[in-house]
Amino acid sequence: MRIRGRRRCKECGREWSYFETGTVNCPDCESLRSVGIGERERHTDSAVSLDLSIHRAALDEHTDAEDVASDLKVTLRDYVRQRGFVQAGTIRAVDDTVLAAAELLHAVDVLDRARDPDEAVRLYVLELLRGADDGERPDPSTVPDSMNAARGLAYAEVLSTFCTDLGTWLEDHPDRAAGQVRETIETHLRRVEAMQGDVPVATSERLVRATRDLVAYLRDDDETALTTARERLADLDEA
Repeated sequence: MRIRGRRRCKECGREWSYFETGTVNCPDCESLRSVGIGERERHTDSAVSLDLSIHRAALDEHTDAEDVASDLKVTLRDYVRQRGFVQAGTIRAVDDTVLAAAELLHAVDVLDRARDPDEAVRLYVLELLRGADDGERPDPSTVPDSMNAARGLAYAEVLSTFCTDLGTWLEDHPDRAAGQVRETIETHLRRVEAMQGDVPVATSERLVRATRDLVAYLRDDDETALTTARERLADLDEA
């Protein structure tokens, strides 16, 4: 959608950026009487942060992650739902925090549904919970086999949102080469989704890196990054 990112309070005259606060309330007097000013810009991201400290504290009072799963999933689902990748008219790369949050959401669901989860799964969920809000993603080599699908499906969902946002952004900034790479990424994402995320961890990581290369190309006019994105995707076709 297109919104006016600058707002002016009708009560005290304060101006602020809606893109930064995500609220129409005046930061100074808290008045709801404000008006948008300036040009309208595309914007899909929300000024939302992820704080899992309350869930880590709750876990300290329980013996199992399953005991805090319900509330944790609500927090994670709400955060991921509000995230987008066009901010004030600028396309943004997929960041580690939203990837970790989405993976934790799926991993907790796997743990919650398992009748007798093994210790590796429990430890992996705890590792995600420990650092997801700081954008810490566990190394691909540490992902238990039983969690491959959780990571694959989580990343596919986030990257699908990115591709949707990028498609909208490209309507205002046409780039044939970027559009073709975007379509290739979407083709791979459909395959991942068809397999319910059960793909090699390296595949998920390669798709993330390809989207970041694509953003680097669009942001910095970096032709090398575009070539790298194409090569990453070509390697997936050959795998």
